[in-house]
Amino acid sequence: MLSPPPPEPPALTQVPFWGVNGQHGRSGGGSAWKALLFSPSERRQQPRLCLRLSPFFVTCAAYFLLWIPQDQPSWVGALVKCLPVLCLAGSLQAACQGTGHRVLLQGALLCSAMGDACLIWPDAFLSGVAAFTVAHLLYLWAFGLTPLRPGLLLSIALVSMPYYGLLLLHLPASMVPALAVYSLVLGSMLWRGLASGGSVRGGALLFTLSDMVLAWDTFVQPLPHARLVVMITYYAAQLLITLSAFQSPRPKTH
Repeated sequence: MLSPPPPEPPALTQVPFWGVNGQHGRSGGGSAWKALLFSPSERRQQPRLCLRLSPFFVTCAAYFLLWIPQDQPSWVGALVKCLPVLCLAGSLQAACQGTGHRVLLQGALLCSAMGDACLIWPDAFLSGVAAFTVAHLLYLWAFGLTPLRPGLLLSIALVSMPYYGLLLLHLPASMVPALAVYSLVLGSMLWRGLASGGSVRGGALLFTLSDMVLAWDTFVQPLPHARLVVMITYYAAQLLITLSAFQSPRPKTH
């Protein structure tokens, strides 16, 4: 008597890595990436966040479209330059991070706007440096010291020392102390921003790049399209740092 053939093993359900919930193609891929990058609550808040940030994008567009000449300082030019940063400070009222963190970021943005206004007038350059120094100190406070990652600080020092050493040789003697202090504070902000990760990391890097291009163009050698590079990286840096306040707090590793 012949025995019945053995039952076939159950088929394995294969789920492609580019899709979720059995969806294939581009829409599935987008869902997978969103699931990895954003929490469900953050995904629900994205349309509202875009609406809250729309004044920033509108005022940024106005700044670049108007492109008021730098050799004609005016309060109108100062206002147009400051408005995007002021809009970011206002958008933080709806941030999901704690009140203390939000207030520190708002204070840093307001000090940055003050620095932007001062830099319109050459005679107020050191006042602008002082305002941005306070802004970076507030960012330092907001970013915190966890995780510490001292190796990053050493790497930043090794990379930045040749640049700032060369820059100091071209500075007027009266500006050396103020800009030396500012450079130390900026490097510390970059250290804490890189250690914090997320959008803060990109913001700190772009802020440092913007300042380095500005300083080189002002004191060492004029660079082509320097103002455009400085302002694009500067506004992008402030936006990325601001976005960190709308992300749900995540545990930090030591």
